[in-house]
Amino acid sequence: MHPPKKSVAERIGHALAFEIIALAICAPLFSWMMGTTMTEMGALTLAISLIAMLWNVAYNAGFDRLQRRIGFRQTFTVRLMHALAFESGLVIASVPLAAVWLNIGLWQAFVLDVGLLMFFLPYTMVFNWAYDRLRIRLVQA
Repeated sequence: MHPPKKSVAERIGHALAFEIIALAICAPLFSWMMGTTMTEMGALTLAISLIAMLWNVAYNAGFDRLQRRIGFRQTFTVRLMHALAFESGLVIASVPLAAVWLNIGLWQAFVLDVGLLMFFLPYTMVFNWAYDRLRIRLVQA
């Protein structure tokens, strides 16, 4: 059984929920870890969040089209590959931004991004799993 097509409004809601929860966790945590102000890290995480929201909508729309076309199930392995590919695309955009924003080298920005990835990889998997479960219940109701 293929999941029903998601509307643009639902895609936007999905991306907003994902990013708002992530911002509430990441801004204070990474501010503390990096020894920066909450304002500086909050602004950077918000900028990365905006990039991520746009990427999230486009990436997941493409993922859904691919799933409808090929017809694969969303197994653990598929979820893992989904999260890895999503985060890889985000790394390409966020490393240079973090380097410029925090006035650090690309390597340091990459290490920071790896730290973000260590948070976001499981977070992406858990969030999307929970979202899909909730969505199934709401669609069936």
